[in-house]
Order: sequence, then structure tokens, then C-alpha cells
Amino acid sequence: MASEHEARAERERLLAPLLADVDGLAARGLAALRAELPAYAGQSDQFFADVLDQLRRNYTTILNALIEERELTAQELGFQRGASMRRARAGFALEDYVSAYRVGTRVMWDAIGEVAEGDSVDYRTVLALAASVMRSNHFATTHAGEAYVEFRQHGLADVAKERRDLLERLLEGALPESGALAAAAERYGLGAAVPVLVAVALPLGAGSDPDASLLASATLARAGLQDPASLVVVRHAEIVSIFGLAAGRDPDQVCVRLEQAQQRIRREGTSLAIGVSTIAKGIAELPNAYREAVAAVRFVGKEGGVAALTRLTQFEYLALNADATTRRLIDPRVQAFLDDDNRRGGALVATIRAYAEADLSLKRAGALLHVHTNTARYRLDRIEELTGLTPRRFKDLQALLVAIAVNDA
Repeated sequence: MASEHEARAERERLLAPLLADVDGLAARGLAALRAELPAYAGQSDQFFADVLDQLRRNYTTILNALIEERELTAQELGFQRGASMRRARAGFALEDYVSAYRVGTRVMWDAIGEVAEGDSVDYRTVLALAASVMRSNHFATTHAGEAYVEFRQHGLADVAKERRDLLERLLEGALPESGALAAAAERYGLGAAVPVLVAVALPLGAGSDPDASLLASATLARAGLQDPASLVVVRHAEIVSIFGLAAGRDPDQVCVRLEQAQQRIRREGTSLAIGVSTIAKGIAELPNAYREAVAAVRFVGKEGGVAALTRLTQFEYLALNADATTRRLIDPRVQAFLDDDNRRGGALVATIRAYAEADLSLKRAGALLHVHTNTARYRLDRIEELTGLTPRRFKDLQALLVAIAVNDA
């Protein structure tokens, strides 16, 4: 029986020629699609160039995964979302789109068989590869189909226009009283006195995909916890989301879902900075909530993420809004202490936080830090020595906490 190393070498010998000539393999795939699927015949040169590029990228991704004997990941297949959106927007039926993957996989399998026959590859290697090809095809097809359905539900032109018109009306602080927009507002769970949360997302960096915002908006639309669906609109450079909070809907859970959506979008190649407002008590407060969400975006780091005002205390919000003057008012000894402690792992700053959280109880602070009370006492003495401030005095403890919060911000 061949060793694991020998089996892998034979697998690579079988697949490497296809990867080396992936352009030729993609051309074969395109020819098969044009011949076998009526929906793919008679299209424009631009359409065929797009399909050829997708075939090339799919084959490259799948062949590399097969050679390395690993499963595909959603991140690797992020490029499929753009193609799924374009097929849905062009009116392709889902069955035609999925059939294209079936035909493309058969072309790749036929090519594998030709290499195996011409190179006398062990048939056991080919049989073992069959299961991997089927799993890869199933994963890729499912991923593409889900993206297609997601955009189909969210991105149709008429529905998108209705959402945009509704959003502009809501941003004026008014709820449509009748007609299609009033029905749409009801469908999204929005009423005059229904509490709402507003999120504003901005794509970070110059993405290569011009449809990145539209793709991201379809994912964010699924960030709502349940029906009714969330109102999500691409507005200029922003993606604006409005979540009705009727029937006890938890705003923190909405934020969790937004974080999950942001992480998924990032895996697929687009980083978003998302700001979330405080809770508006009704549509009349929605314009102000929108401005809050726009302002909250600036609290997000350069890697992207979610900054939710609902999760901030008043103290934290003030620290985040500290200006240059506030920072200059921090005692230089305190700033030097913070910088040095950060380099050393932050044990002393953690002690200050724990002491405040424990209501100035050394015993409880030690328990929070999992250290002996004497250790906590020694650290407070050390902090006083380094900063000139006495953490046991409320005024000095407050000054230290403000400096820490501003430094964090």
C-alpha cells in the first residue's frame, strides 16, 4: 500500500497539469456552458468574459484545495458573491445558475480522467479523489446558491427603489400615512411610536469590487433577529440599516448579529466600519439617531468593526469624544505611567480598574484580579509612587480613570 506521502505526490501529479493550464480548462468549461445551457447562449462578449473569469477562479480555488487535501472555505469563495449578484440582477433562474456549476464540475472531472488515463495514475487515487470533488462541488454550489437567493430577495430594482424612497421619508422624521410606502414601513415593522435602532456602515479601503456596498447590504439585511425584515439601503457611500425594536426585541442582540455579519463580509473581502445609534423612541427621533450612527462610525478602528452607542456608558462616550486639549491636560507623569504599564502588560492599570469596580475594596479587587490582597495593596502603593496620585482617594482615582479612558480611546 502506498504511503501517505506517495499518495499525495500522485494526487498532485494528477491535478497539477490542470492547474498549470487553468485557462484552457476554463475555456472548455465556457464552451460546455454555451452548448448545454440555453440561458448561457447568445449572451454578450462582456458576459462571457465574466463567466470565463469565474470559471478560472473556481477551478483554481478547487484544484488548490484538492491538491492540499483540505476543505474549501467561505472566505476562498468570496468572489462568487459578485457573480451571484450579477446573475440574479440579469434575471437568470436559480436552476440555470446552479446547473452551470454542475456542468463546470463535470468538465473538470472529465479533464481529471483524461490526465489519469494518459499518465497511468493508480485508479485508487482517482476513486479517492471523486469524493473530494463531490464535496467541493457541493460546498461551492451551495455557497453560490445562497448568495444568489440572498441578493434576489434584497436587490431587485423595484424593491430597492421602494426601500430608498422609504428611507428618505423616514430620515425626514415622518412616517408615510398611506400607499405603497406606508405598506412597506409596516412590512419592516416600523411605526410612529415603535423604538428603532439605526446603523450606518462605511466600506473601508478601495475595494476592487464596485458592487461591494450592494453585496454587503444584502448580508446586513439578514442581521435582524426575526421577521419583519430589517430595512437596509445603500445610500450614497453609506449602507443605512433601520431595525424596529417592537415586541421586546433586544438591541444588544441586534448588535451581535451586526458583528457577525461584519465578520462574514470581512472574510469575503470587504471591511466595514459600522456605527450604531442609541435607541430612538419613534420615527420622530430617527433623524437624530441617524446622525448618532454616522458619528459613531469614527469610533471604529481601521480594521473595521461595530461601535454601538447602546453599549457605551456616559463616561466612555465622553472619553471617546475627548479632544486634543483633554489629552494635554493629562499629567505627564500619569501618561508616562500608562505608556510604561502598557508595555509591561497592563497589570497596574488592571488593578486601578478592579479597585474601582470593587468599590474601593482591596479584598474584592484582589479577588477580581485573582491575586492576594497584599499584592493588590503593593500595586496601589506602586501606582502612587509612579504617578503622584493616591488611588485610595476618590478624586485621584477619578483622575486616573479619566486618563485611562482617554488613553484607551
